[in-house]
Amino acid sequence: MYRGVPTTTTTRGGSPTGSGDSVVTLDQVPKWSDVESRSTFGYENEDSSNPFFPDPLTSSPDGDNSGNGMVARFPVDHEINSKIHLWRGNPWNLEVDAVVNSTNENLDEAHSSPGLHAAAGPGLAEECAALGGCRTGMAKVTYAYDLPARRVIHTVGPKYAVKYHTAAENALSHCYMACLELLFDNGLQSIAMGCIYTEAKNYPREPAAHVAIRTVRRFLEKQKDKLTAVVFCTTTSTDTEIYKRLLPLYFPRDKHEEEVAMSKLPADVGDENGDTVIDERKIRIKPLPKKNIPNPPETPEDLPVSEVGLVRRNSTYLDSYLDPAFMSLIKDPDQRRREQWEKTAQAQSGFNCAKMLGFGDLGGPPLSAAEEYSLHSRYLAKANSLNLSEIAEMKIVYRGGVDSEGRPVMVVVGAHFLLRCLDLERFVLHVIKEFEPVIQKPFSIVYFHSAASLQMQPDLGFMRRLQQILGRKHERNLHEIYVLHPTLHLKAVVLAMQIMVDNVTWKKVVYVDRLLQLFKYVPREQLTIPDFVFQHDLEVNGGKGLIVDPRTKYVYQRPS
Repeated sequence: MYRGVPTTTTTRGGSPTGSGDSVVTLDQVPKWSDVESRSTFGYENEDSSNPFFPDPLTSSPDGDNSGNGMVARFPVDHEINSKIHLWRGNPWNLEVDAVVNSTNENLDEAHSSPGLHAAAGPGLAEECAALGGCRTGMAKVTYAYDLPARRVIHTVGPKYAVKYHTAAENALSHCYMACLELLFDNGLQSIAMGCIYTEAKNYPREPAAHVAIRTVRRFLEKQKDKLTAVVFCTTTSTDTEIYKRLLPLYFPRDKHEEEVAMSKLPADVGDENGDTVIDERKIRIKPLPKKNIPNPPETPEDLPVSEVGLVRRNSTYLDSYLDPAFMSLIKDPDQRRREQWEKTAQAQSGFNCAKMLGFGDLGGPPLSAAEEYSLHSRYLAKANSLNLSEIAEMKIVYRGGVDSEGRPVMVVVGAHFLLRCLDLERFVLHVIKEFEPVIQKPFSIVYFHSAASLQMQPDLGFMRRLQQILGRKHERNLHEIYVLHPTLHLKAVVLAMQIMVDNVTWKKVVYVDRLLQLFKYVPREQLTIPDFVFQHDLEVNGGKGLIVDPRTKYVYQRPS
């Protein structure tokens, strides 16, 4: 059983742990570099000869520990080792800058690390509810409230399936990398992290530990000067045994451990960021079939939508991650690249009817499901990192209430779209950020076209790119688009979108000529409507009837 470190600090609330609910400081947790025997971790009466967990340092194949002259993939680094700790107990009892919470996409208490919310208090759940969820492989940060830590970093681990094990490994690696990057971005220096996986997600314990330890090692190799401590926290004897066996492989403390690690490490220990090496990224010597194919563009990997502000980032960020569901869509890399070149060449050489009619450039090959997901992830990551308050203040796109069936509503005001003074790239990022928490379930859109014909509007090419970035989940969950005060030009544009772009999404447009008609679909009290929309409704409908605002009881009459 674990023997807690004696402390003199005050007791905190929360579920019981091995440390007796006492606040434990870092200097009371042994460093990995100082650990010499099993007793240092505080174990009593445990079987040190557990056959299921052999010590990798007791022997090596054929009795040869020399490594056969190989170069160590993880050489001894005493400075890095001094920053690693192994702690048996819940991380929220440690006095560190941040603790990690393994949770689900909704960040709810029921699926979080057991005991965390009880120890932190109700404020944590309230702040989590306002974050709008979190994608698998990503992380978000909140205050720690009643915990001795300063912040809580929430991350969502992947579901594991043998068929998609590579994607699951990379997603789990991104979880740890995202937590460490958030720690760095918030000016913090020490972190305590438990095992980011759950029994419900079926992730095997030992493979998960390999991913965790190697990702931390890779991160510290680049940022060791900026972090003071990384504490691996375990709550079971099984997990603790696994970490004790694997830590010497990635954090060897002397030349003996380094030499043994060379023969004990898995064949794939990831790239420089800890990600699993994927076969399609390796150099292939098999020649391509001799076919007459178009010459590749200068940057074949760039997607056509990059002109609206696609920002490339290095592979340490989360935007390179593809959802496991899409891994089955990946073909042979050479075949996939050749098809992309052919589609691009065909689009560039074809007759662009939409452009000739003044609707904008609709050229470029369609994106696959995996490409759309990756594109959306990149934009969402950038949107969450920026302050877009000046776009939000323009009130072009904002969250309404719910429609008559209880579906959330997004409101778009066409007259507020001032193209001359609007940064389109930042507007796209704002739209992605606002729509993200809504498009996860069925939703509706209300578009006020009132007086919008007086403003410059975006062309179909822009609308197509924005639709690609929002992704297929937006298309699938969109219920209706209610368009108030449509003009003949707008109806022509929608018809062009149905014919040339997407006959599924734009078939969901419902034209509404009067506000009173709109209120049949979306109750008045659920919408924040600009005053000029009421006035425009009276003007275009010839003053037939009066409209009363139920909230202010103000009667909008036709102007004299």
